[in-house]
Amino acid sequence: MNRSRFDFLETGLAGLFSVSRRPIRDDRGFFARFYCADEFREIGMTQSIAQINHSLSRKIGTVRGMHFQKPPFTETKLVSCTRGEIFDVAVDIRIDSPTFLSWHGELLSAIKQNSLFIPDGFAHGFQTLTDDCELIYLHTAPYKSNAEDALNIFDPAIAIDWPLETNDVSERDRTHPMIDKNFTGIKV
Repeated sequence: MNRSRFDFLETGLAGLFSVSRRPIRDDRGFFARFYCADEFREIGMTQSIAQINHSLSRKIGTVRGMHFQKPPFTETKLVSCTRGEIFDVAVDIRIDSPTFLSWHGELLSAIKQNSLFIPDGFAHGFQTLTDDCELIYLHTAPYKSNAEDALNIFDPAIAIDWPLETNDVSERDRTHPMIDKNFTGIKV
């Protein structure tokens, strides 16, 4: 009998996994394991959780991203939507990766009870597909403002196919620089 509380599905970008929780249901509702170090170790998560963040985006079509931390402060993330539905995106920015600058998008929702496991070396962002979306992010490194960087969500070099019109984007996210010949990605 498989006692795992998770299904891990490879996405085509090395180390990036779609994660489905396996809830135990009864007449009262359900119980689902959100994270288990032993089970996540099987897909390469060897660091411990250092920080947990919670966000709320009020309006449908909101885009946040494409954020990452520069070495030596790179981080692995486990992103889950606990209210509403989002289109979650990870972009491979590992300089030595055969999928450098490729992206993967995943629908995450409270109903689906799924997550995206994003290893070191990826930029991350999302678009809300409903109003009032809440996310929980588990991080393996604490946030360092001096290590923060980002890709532009509209960069044609990445060409993310956002499912909805992007109607609410912060000025900061809208004005991140576009990728040019000087962008070398990061080494993890």
